[in-house]
Amino acid sequence: MQLNSPSRDHAPEPRDPVARPAPRRGLLTVMCACVVLVIGMVAAVNLAVPMLAASALAPSASALVWIVDAYVVFFACLVIPGGAAGDRFGRKGVLLCGLVLFAAGALMSAAAPNVPVLLAGRAITGVGAAAVLPNTLAVLLHAVPAGRRNTTIATWASMTGIGGIVGNVGGGAVLSGGSWRWLFAAAVPVALALAVLVGRVAPVSPRHDRRLDPLGTALLVGASIALLLGIVQGPEAGWGSAVVIGGFACSALLFTAWTLVELKVGHPLVDPRLFRLPGLRSACLGMTAIFFGMFALFYVNASFLQYGKGFDVLRTGLGIVPMTVPIICGTRHAGRLSRRIGLESTTALAFLFVGCGLLGLSTGGAGTPYAAYAAWLVVTGTGVTLALPTLSGAIANSLPTAQAGVGAGLQATTREFGSALGVAVIGSVLTARFVAALPPDVRAGGDPHTVAQALGTTAAGHDVVVMAFVSAAQDGLRVIGVAVLVLGGLVVLESLLSRRGHARAAARW
Repeated sequence: MQLNSPSRDHAPEPRDPVARPAPRRGLLTVMCACVVLVIGMVAAVNLAVPMLAASALAPSASALVWIVDAYVVFFACLVIPGGAAGDRFGRKGVLLCGLVLFAAGALMSAAAPNVPVLLAGRAITGVGAAAVLPNTLAVLLHAVPAGRRNTTIATWASMTGIGGIVGNVGGGAVLSGGSWRWLFAAAVPVALALAVLVGRVAPVSPRHDRRLDPLGTALLVGASIALLLGIVQGPEAGWGSAVVIGGFACSALLFTAWTLVELKVGHPLVDPRLFRLPGLRSACLGMTAIFFGMFALFYVNASFLQYGKGFDVLRTGLGIVPMTVPIICGTRHAGRLSRRIGLESTTALAFLFVGCGLLGLSTGGAGTPYAAYAAWLVVTGTGVTLALPTLSGAIANSLPTAQAGVGAGLQATTREFGSALGVAVIGSVLTARFVAALPPDVRAGGDPHTVAQALGTTAAGHDVVVMAFVSAAQDGLRVIGVAVLVLGGLVVLESLLSRRGHARAAARW
């Protein structure tokens, strides 16, 4: 599967022609396990945030956000280059390298003596994940017969949802041992075992002379990090500080440079001209917005259930499961509903459920019964269930069949970038509102930005700090809920305008 833009490629001949192999026993299982591993890590690390905050590393509030986002942002920005590298250097080989990098980064994270080393480990793990995800599907599509492709793709895609469940439940089980380091340490043998299995069952696929785009990749990574830096550092450094303004300015310059480079390079990472297609543009914005809301919720939910509800880490991991019930049970019905009521109506309904679900969750306090909280999780999950297949189909249908790889790459990039952005925004709102909600005598003891820092001040009582955090979490979920509703409105509006434009053009012809 080609994940870099093929708009100007002319079907280059394979360097090493290889006949399509017969699928080996266990190939689908092993590829799906790789997907579950890299997606599960995105969700699992949120559970470790309270442990990390109280650990000897003593990370700041912004550092906690970066510990989550360092993995996600490298994953998001490198998933398309990861697929392109598989096409050029061999999908099996790049997949194996990705698993080894994932294990090395997880080991560095587990043994990190300080926050900078932990961040470096998380970044390396994200690079490995970006090499793993696209090449699992590419290996499968090369190996399976044409008649089984649709079933294989559907099974592979379902692993992204299952990965979130496994990450929450499995991560909670591992972290219940008492240390955040165990989460990263546990990932090492799993990744290495999967590398061994991949080496045994994955076939070798042909290589293609696909040119890579290192400059475009570097500019995209730099622009994304600069944008997140401005968002994350705002509450601590001040929104008018040099680091925040510099981050936003640098991001704007790098995104502009990236666009200019991609317009001129022969084989772009992503051709910006594709976004002239209104259907593609709105669907990509929609996918970003849905994952923005989902992962903002994952970030705040893990701490809310532990601090506000007093759940242990295993119960916290299980606490998000109600949201996944509609995703598992209802995904196959979303396409039928979309055909019945139309794309725009289904998309509007999806965003309405997600936005209202987040707003409903924002009404829950420490004394709210978990059953009520779980009900709002189901509402949010219903919206996600409607959104994912609808938006995925819209992205795929906006491009010709020859550019299916571009569509797959855009889906992966928008999902992960939305996740990183959601964590950054909710982290910033949470920090700002938490500090504002603390009593003046607590803030006078060093202006604490995390629950652990606040509890460490002599003036802070446990109940006062928890109430401040719960209040901040409610404010954060309200902001995210409103943002999702507004973005959803923009997505539906652009889709409607695009459809009317096509109708008028057809009438003229």
